[in-house]
Amino acid sequence: MERVDEHGTSTEDLEKAAVFYKVNVNDLPVDDSRIGGLRNAVKEMLFPDDPFRRFKNQPTTRKWIIGLQYVFPILEWLPTYSFRLFKSDIVSGITIASLAIPQGISYAKLANLPPVMGLYSSFVPPLIYAILGSSTDLAVGTIAVVSILLASMLSHEVSPIHNPELYVRLAMTATFFAGVFQASLGIFRLGFIVDLLSHATIVGFMAGVATIVSLQQLKGILGLRHFTAKTDIVSIVRSVSEQVDKVSQDQ
Repeated sequence: MERVDEHGTSTEDLEKAAVFYKVNVNDLPVDDSRIGGLRNAVKEMLFPDDPFRRFKNQPTTRKWIIGLQYVFPILEWLPTYSFRLFKSDIVSGITIASLAIPQGISYAKLANLPPVMGLYSSFVPPLIYAILGSSTDLAVGTIAVVSILLASMLSHEVSPIHNPELYVRLAMTATFFAGVFQASLGIFRLGFIVDLLSHATIVGFMAGVATIVSLQQLKGILGLRHFTAKTDIVSIVRSVSEQVDKVSQDQ
């Protein structure tokens, strides 16, 4: 028996309206503008250089060549390399080397490593970047904050004075896994994470690095033998004050 509510609507009418509503909801067109906007946002985030554009309407052989040039940019610019560019690179190379050699040695001392390790770190990365890199203005080499953090991390496990060979092996292992991690970030196109850092964060980070590096130089300036392996300001100042007090008492 059909029921009728107070508004005069029967049960059969309600069922028909429900069926009509379900059919029309399923047939509603999808908002292509939102999907297209999301697709473009993801594409711009992960592939800002649009590497697949150059593969369009190209024969198979040409696609292979373009792919190799994308992975190894040296294959793209080396055929057009001229003697004029070589002369400019010689001058810039000598200029950078005059800075990189003492910088590499000092950063090796910050990491409690032999000075020759700093020279290797200043010489090998530019050679690899010349093959795999695409920027002509980027200087590749050692970084002060990485050297300090490496020394702080490894000094808790092994002493660079009592067991230098094991310390060097652990340092090479740590740098290897750091390289694997950075390579993974590049393969998965996660460089956009840097864009999420604000300007204030970067400025604060650089100021903190400069402060820590400056305080670490007190060990060599004051001739301190037993220096803390920690990198925070309080521990460094405390270590310096304790060493100075001991020197004053001995004198």
